[in-house]
Amino acid sequence: MSIARFVPNAFTMANLFSGVVGVYFAANGKLEIAAYAVMIGIFFDFFDGFFARLFKVQGELGLQLDSLADVVTSGVVPGMVMFQLIRRVDHWGQQYHGLDPDFTWETLDVLPFFGFAITLASAFRLAKFNIDTRQGDSFIGLPTPANALLVISLPLIMAYQDIAFAEAIIENKWVLLGLTALSCYLLNAEIPLFALKFKNWAFAKNKTRYLFLILAVALLILLKFAAIPVIILLYVLLSLFAKK
Repeated sequence: MSIARFVPNAFTMANLFSGVVGVYFAANGKLEIAAYAVMIGIFFDFFDGFFARLFKVQGELGLQLDSLADVVTSGVVPGMVMFQLIRRVDHWGQQYHGLDPDFTWETLDVLPFFGFAITLASAFRLAKFNIDTRQGDSFIGLPTPANALLVISLPLIMAYQDIAFAEAIIENKWVLLGLTALSCYLLNAEIPLFALKFKNWAFAKNKTRYLFLILAVALLILLKFAAIPVIILLYVLLSLFAKK
């Protein structure tokens, strides 16, 4: 039996491990480290599919395992990150780790739990993807890794970039709740979005992909982490206006 058939699943398990690491750090309020764990997991997630196609070993087991790993890396961790962001803002910027020592049901802050709606919407989107035959060469709704990048970019912007406008937005709990609702909608909306899968390198058939990649690289160079929300918006807009 060729070892090549195990390579994609090894990458999928690495994705899952990265997600579990992200859960640990997000639960302990280390959101920047959790964000890096998600990025590493998404890297592995890309290459498990790449090697599955390369070695022609796609199968039902790999499909289900991939979705289970994505639920953790691109669903649970972003939900926990949003929970922590809302919790910090709702407590006037104070960083909390775990439950308060004097916890009572009367003092429980319910609002941050709405951040976990991202986890639920991500799980629903992944389940739909597995049974939706329309999503072969394109996507219907925002892919969970793209949505995860959108959410985890927020603590990275706060930690590494001194942008007053961005900080004012991210430190507003109503903006965060609105972003949570938008995230849940985009994940499951009936919006056709192109996939970054090149069947060939011809410009004519891939011009939208090439344009997106060029603009994304330019934005990352100019704006660093602040470019990620702009890139996700660009991805949606280019998909809407691209010729079918």
